[in-house]
Amino acid sequence: QVQLAESGGGLVQAGGSLRLSCAASGRSLSNYPMGWFRQAPGKGREIVAAVARNAGSTYYTDSMKGRFTISRDNGKSTVYLQMNSLEPGDTAVYYCAARRTVSSLSRYYLNENEYDYWGQGTQVTVSS
Repeated sequence: QVQLAESGGGLVQAGGSLRLSCAASGRSLSNYPMGWFRQAPGKGREIVAAVARNAGSTYYTDSMKGRFTISRDNGKSTVYLQMNSLEPGDTAVYYCAARRTVSSLSRYYLNENEYDYWGQGTQVTVSS
């Protein structure tokens, strides 16, 4: 069993930056593909970024490319989401997720149904 805990959310002005962290307890994250999702009020949960077990294999939703960076530190069992040039449209609850079963080192997963463990979420609010 893996427990995930997000931190680093908060209130920031448009154009600002935040770094979200997702710390795991119970097991090392090294064998888990990871993802960051977000859910804005009244909307469904959407993928933000994903990283394979191989930290060099990553995915970003088009609107996040060039602004967000996902990374992982397996030694610390932590995954990060660096968010720059934040916009009011980025306001949402951000969740990290881990997938238990894997197929290859370089595969990442984009669908929330493909993940087995979730954190409680952290609120990000971007003011204009």
